[in-house]
Amino acid sequence: MSTSPRAMQAITAEIVAIDPKFELVISGSTLCDLDSKKSKNNHVVALSKSIISQQLAVKAADSIYQRFRSLCDGDVNLESIAGLSQGQLREIGLSGAKAKAIIGLYQSHNSGSIDLHNLHKIHDDALLSQQLTSLWGIGPWTVHMFMMFQLGRLDVWPVGDLGVRRGWEKIHRMRDEVDPAKLIKLGEKFAPYRSVVAWYCWRALDQK
Repeated sequence: MSTSPRAMQAITAEIVAIDPKFELVISGSTLCDLDSKKSKNNHVVALSKSIISQQLAVKAADSIYQRFRSLCDGDVNLESIAGLSQGQLREIGLSGAKAKAIIGLYQSHNSGSIDLHNLHKIHDDALLSQQLTSLWGIGPWTVHMFMMFQLGRLDVWPVGDLGVRRGWEKIHRMRDEVDPAKLIKLGEKFAPYRSVVAWYCWRALDQK
């Protein structure tokens, strides 16, 4: 069941009650729509996008993804990926590691080591993370983005994301960079809504 706007408003009010410094960014942004607008992409599309986006600017990642989609004849799925070679993926701008990771999606599913079609049925986030990070080229950042934007999970805390850290620093007017390990601890008080906190950290970077 998705989170209604009224429920999300209650969540944001709770976040502000926990940390009033979030009031400005929350009041100046649109209402967080995580979970209420879950991605319509299949899981293979979402994971492919996340792999391609690793350590890239949004515009560059989108450009490469469109070339990747064209290689798949406009339909990204396990069958279309199976017909690709690492060389073809390298030609559209992917690194060798990312090319191997994308082809590995098909290989892992085909071998039975993971069922990519039914990842949404794994409700234990730790178990889901364990299964996904067992795949080549998929680390915590990719898993966190998948859980937040594909599955709509509300308690993901992606401290490895630079934008989340910079947003946190801006909201709290920090002069020094926040350490990811410290940010893990700082985020504990926001459970079970840490995805929403991360979403507003990103929004903070859009505000003057």
